[in-house]
Amino acid sequence: MGLYKSSEVKNNQGDHVAANFKPCAIGDLQTPSLLLDPRRMARNIVRMRQQITRLGVGFRPHVKTAKCLEVISLLSDNGALPVTVSTLQEAEQLAQVGYRDILYAVGMIPNKIARVQALRDRGVDIKVIVDNPEAAAALSAAAVVSDNPVPVLIEIDSDGHRAGVKPDDVEALRTTAANLSGGVCLGGVLTHAGGSYSSHSQDEIRGYAERETRAVVDAAEALRKGGYQVDIVSLGSTPSVLFSDDMTGVTEARAGVFVFFDLVMAGLQVCDVDDIAISVLASVGTVQADRGRFIVDAGWTAMSRDRGTSVQKVDQGYGLVCDIAGRPIPDLIMTEANQEHGVLALREGSTQSLPDLGIGDLVRILPNHACATAGQHAAYSVIDEEQGGVVDRWSRFGGW
Repeated sequence: MGLYKSSEVKNNQGDHVAANFKPCAIGDLQTPSLLLDPRRMARNIVRMRQQITRLGVGFRPHVKTAKCLEVISLLSDNGALPVTVSTLQEAEQLAQVGYRDILYAVGMIPNKIARVQALRDRGVDIKVIVDNPEAAAALSAAAVVSDNPVPVLIEIDSDGHRAGVKPDDVEALRTTAANLSGGVCLGGVLTHAGGSYSSHSQDEIRGYAERETRAVVDAAEALRKGGYQVDIVSLGSTPSVLFSDDMTGVTEARAGVFVFFDLVMAGLQVCDVDDIAISVLASVGTVQADRGRFIVDAGWTAMSRDRGTSVQKVDQGYGLVCDIAGRPIPDLIMTEANQEHGVLALREGSTQSLPDLGIGDLVRILPNHACATAGQHAAYSVIDEEQGGVVDRWSRFGGW
């Protein structure tokens, strides 16, 4: 499986979005436009790969952030690695181009099992998850009995963050496993240290990583002592994987947002602002110097409504504003986001002067949450910072 060319990529309507792409200057793009710096992205991937190698576990990158065949190809060594998805649309798109080991890491809904079984019938080793005994029973009832059952991972709640069986609730663990039958079978256990996103220091992240590992390994051991075979012991979030010291007993790690990073990750000290690989290009349409602000043509439909940094030490509004070269403009953030209008102003308490921006000037806005912002766009405009130009256009796919 080779690196995908833009002429080969289809959006979810089947159109070749970038088939007629021609390189251009960044200033020639229509705004708003989603920019991707492949050099920063490559640097982020290398960092994660080095950590995975140090930990000595398998790697199953999460592709929900990218949703783009070119990026996924880079993440997965041109398809050699297994992948994690957050929608069956992602799984089906990847199956079409040859991916065979896929984990659908969202609690499985029984009315979707036919799509999963159809993928397995096509030779795709797709796995799903459930987070309680009742869900396991409902899934078993909905699945068609098969000699090629769907492996199911039991989600473990390692931090009280969202969902899953508590690792010390042995009865619930074993009941969940016992309820898997017919067209589904036990494949392993899985957890996600989502609580790590609320950390205030790298030491706190390390604490979440240690609890994450302990929880999923203990859950696997409890099932094995009950006579169940547990092949997969899976964990991961970008912060916990990057700051883990030991994953003994774990078979694979998952992470996704590291490929681009974002302001929330920077606020957690997981990365630097300079590591953020995507930004939204916007044009100044109105200058209101008397009110200390600018209005640009990128509102929440371009940036998303994510305000993840609002609970961090530095609130970045709806995004941190940079100049056309990607250099942050001191204290300039998007303070308001309407549907198609974004308001740029200095953060509260700033002693900086309002920058000299005029109508038609271009800015780049770094996102709070890379997944949410990228999800607002149909494609990435791939840029070469040294040349100051756009060198390719990579389509994204969406839907469920």
